[in-house]
Amino acid sequence: MWKDYSSGYIKNNRSSGISVMIAAFISALLLSLLLGLFYNAWKYEIESIEQEEGGWQSRIVGEFMQEDIESIKNFANVKDVVINEKESQISETMIDIYFDDMGAVLSDTQRIAETLGISSEKVIYNHELLAMHMIRDPQDTAPRLVFPLFILITGIASFSLIIVIHNSFAVSMNARIHQFGIFSSIGATPKQIRSCLLQEAAALCIMPILIGNLLGILISMGLIHASNSLLGSGVGRHEAIFGYHPLVLGGTLLLTAVTIWISAWMPARKLSRLTPLEAIKNTGELQLKRKKKSPLLTCFFGMEGELAGNALKAQRRALRTASLSLIFSFLAFTIMQSFFSLSGISTRETYFERYQSVWDIMVTVKDTDVDSFSETQKIQEIPEIRSAIVYQRAVAKRIIAEDEISEDMKSFGGFAAAGDNYVRETEGGWLVNVPIVILDDASFLVYCEQIGITPRLDGAVIWNQIRDVTNLDFRHPQYMPYVKGENATSILRQSGNEENDNGNITDVSVEIPVLSYTEKVPVLREEYATIDYYELVHFIPVSLWKEIKEQIGGSEEDTYICMLGRENVTLEELDALQGQVEGLIAGKYKAESENRIQEVETNDTQIQGIMAVFGGFCVLLAVIGIGNVFSNTLGFVRQRKREFARYMSVGMTQGEIKKMFCVEALAIAGRPVLITLPFAVIAVGCMLKASYVEVGTFLAEAPIIPIMIFMFAIWGTVAFAYYLGWRNIRKISLAEVLRDDTMM
Repeated sequence: MWKDYSSGYIKNNRSSGISVMIAAFISALLLSLLLGLFYNAWKYEIESIEQEEGGWQSRIVGEFMQEDIESIKNFANVKDVVINEKESQISETMIDIYFDDMGAVLSDTQRIAETLGISSEKVIYNHELLAMHMIRDPQDTAPRLVFPLFILITGIASFSLIIVIHNSFAVSMNARIHQFGIFSSIGATPKQIRSCLLQEAAALCIMPILIGNLLGILISMGLIHASNSLLGSGVGRHEAIFGYHPLVLGGTLLLTAVTIWISAWMPARKLSRLTPLEAIKNTGELQLKRKKKSPLLTCFFGMEGELAGNALKAQRRALRTASLSLIFSFLAFTIMQSFFSLSGISTRETYFERYQSVWDIMVTVKDTDVDSFSETQKIQEIPEIRSAIVYQRAVAKRIIAEDEISEDMKSFGGFAAAGDNYVRETEGGWLVNVPIVILDDASFLVYCEQIGITPRLDGAVIWNQIRDVTNLDFRHPQYMPYVKGENATSILRQSGNEENDNGNITDVSVEIPVLSYTEKVPVLREEYATIDYYELVHFIPVSLWKEIKEQIGGSEEDTYICMLGRENVTLEELDALQGQVEGLIAGKYKAESENRIQEVETNDTQIQGIMAVFGGFCVLLAVIGIGNVFSNTLGFVRQRKREFARYMSVGMTQGEIKKMFCVEALAIAGRPVLITLPFAVIAVGCMLKASYVEVGTFLAEAPIIPIMIFMFAIWGTVAFAYYLGWRNIRKISLAEVLRDDTMM
């Protein structure tokens, strides 16, 4: 009888069944997608660790004979033993141990160390790799939260989905309280009622679970491939290869089944515990315990607005998930779009537009000093290159005496606001950092001509500018003269060794001529005084650097080549020019290169990829809310037929009832926008204040269209859900409703 009754009910109440199937499908899809992405993220982290640190699980340092290594290999759980040539010292050897059962790494490694007579201090574990397998060493104090975070998010997602799907089952089952009251009165037990409801849930959810899991796997595969194409294989990133372990599939199916079973069991248990009298007496109609007025809806929509407000209050618990999901999804999407628009404006203004006429190709020559780089002239003679500056950076110190400080600098307090890590007061004045930019001789001579001085190679040009530290607007900094510019020489001291044992300044220094104090810098893709406002930048030729490098030192390891191609150069032309430069350097030096146009396109692609990922999560969050609206509207047919029949009995027309439906849909879809906009405005205002972007500049590029599309998509789907509900409600017969109390 139960089988016949359940199958008959499912066939005759398709709208209620569809809402349950949609909820089950969404649950299976989201859990499958979530677990698929987490598994691949976990796999990717392990691959990254193994590439950077190696796949070893433990290491032992000591003096080992070949017999010791063979004895380690003979341990039952040891998979392999490798001598680490890179980490081994002259007197000690480091061996990497790989195990078959990673769970026994800690205990087995200790046993091996004890057997060899090695102290525990000589034992090293790959804690980062072990933590990804939920193996923690009590001696490891690092948090290692990546894997626990995966589990926590999965648990939160499952709990959230239980709340969402529970509403679908509750709406469907509550509509049948009256019938099950009758069955209970003729002898049906609570267990039989629960079994019936759970059987129906299983019959409705099997296919959605399978389809949702399969679609979740396909979407996670697509996202992995999309991330590879969007993010590329940049520095520190390897290509992600999609994987899906059978245990992940089994775990997903089990977690989905448990989630849906709990969601169905909760209302089924509540329904089965009702007494026959309570169940028969229940009409299944939405009830509002306390009538409350809705002044806004009443003001704008009249009587229909007030009735819609009461109906929404009666459905408040059922629509709570929908409201929260739509609010958070719209808020997250709005803030995300605004953030990336601001970020794009900032990046374009402070980087791409600022350096558009400064560089087209940048080459980093690894582990090479500028004075030993021999291809400078060949690169500068390439016809397609307007300018090519070869340079290296170094760092030194210099003392600035009180009488050298400019009056403008004194006006905002001089060195009073400088931190000890940037400026230190000494007997002779203030010891400041001096970045040194070493230019090739030809470029330095051109630079001298640009600033209007006689070209020479025996001195330095000082950038005599300091930022007003009282002006926090980094986007529009204000500069003023740093020193008076009267000294004809500059005494540079070796950085890091400027003090002797008594704390006094040492004589490790060199005095060089100052050719000019200037406000103009060479055409380089360099930032000056961005963190340390008090640094005094020196530009010197490579010829002078050869003479003072032994005393000063402090040079960086790499040399840079900043090249500017012809005007209006295309990406294809830059690629060809880049290949020509790389051909000159290849074989002699190890180098990395980049070009400006490709950098812009890569940056845009990566931003679009990140926005697609975050936007996808916002859409999924909105789907949860919309799914809840659909399940509620498709399941409230019986609950609201009596309500609307009563309205019709007192003279309401179908047009007025339709208007009431429209007001409900508008309130549900409009509430997220009204609540979100003030928070979004405040958040954008804070971001504008922090980034010092003008309001007009942001408004000119504000992401209004994407936000409007997202908003209208929510409105459209909610309206469609209510249309489906209205299509079922409008078919009611007043006489049938008032006559038939069961309302099948």
